Order: sequence, then C-alpha cells, then structure tokens
Amino acid sequence: MSWQQIEVRLKARPRGVHLVTREVLEALPRLREVKIGLLHVFIAHTSASLSVNENADPDVRADMRRWLDQAVPENAPYFAHTTEGPDDMPAHLKSVLLGTELTIPIRDGRLALGTWQGIYLGEHRDAGGARTLIATVWGETG
Repeated sequence: MSWQQIEVRLKARPRGVHLVTREVLEALPRLREVKIGLLHVFIAHTSASLSVNENADPDVRADMRRWLDQAVPENAPYFAHTTEGPDDMPAHLKSVLLGTELTIPIRDGRLALGTWQGIYLGEHRDAGGARTLIATVWGETG
C-alpha cells in the first residue's frame, strides 16, 4: 500500500462553479501508478466547496451558480455575519450545502468517475482568491 499527500493550489476564479479535474490530476502524477485505491480531496476554505457533477456542458455549471445564488441570496435580513461583505455568509452556507471534501475511487491509474463526471470547485465569493486543496492518494501500486 502506498500513501501520497500534496497541496494543490488552484488559481483564483470568479464566483461560480468551475471544472478543476485536469488541475487536480496534473498535480498527482503518481496516481497513474495506483492499481486500486482512493483519492480524497479536501478544500481548506469555508467559503468554497467541492462536488462531482456534469463535465461536458458548461450550462450545467452556470445553472448551478444561478440556483445557488437564488437559494442563498446576499443581503438577507436575517444574516448577522456581514462584516466581510454581502457575499461572505452566503458563501459559507453554499459551502455547507455542497461540501468540502470528496472521495473518488481509483482504478488502474485513473479516477473511476462516470463518463460525464468531473470535479467542481464551487467559488462562492466574488474575490475568493486562490484556493488550496489537500489531496491524499491511498492505494495499491503495481
């Protein structure tokens, strides 16, 4: 069994849902050596999220952003946490809704994602900045 853990620094992106599968894989060249295993990815932020969803049609990502912005609106009168801007508390809630970690199977050196699945970064702030992922690969090499 083999373990590898690295930090993956994602470039800053605008608010929205962004496909980051390629960036994650490029940071993990040893994943190709894993015959069977798991990739665990954790985002070390409270105003961004990770999820797995449609990787082909960008309309899905745009629709998700619109839905999230409508479901958790800025300037809601019941928000007390407002000192960091009107997008901060909604970003925390969106992060809770979508989650901060993923576990994806590895099979024969590849992520065992479905045909149309990819890893999404949910950037829930207007200027969230670069984001840090902690990626841990565990598995049997061979």
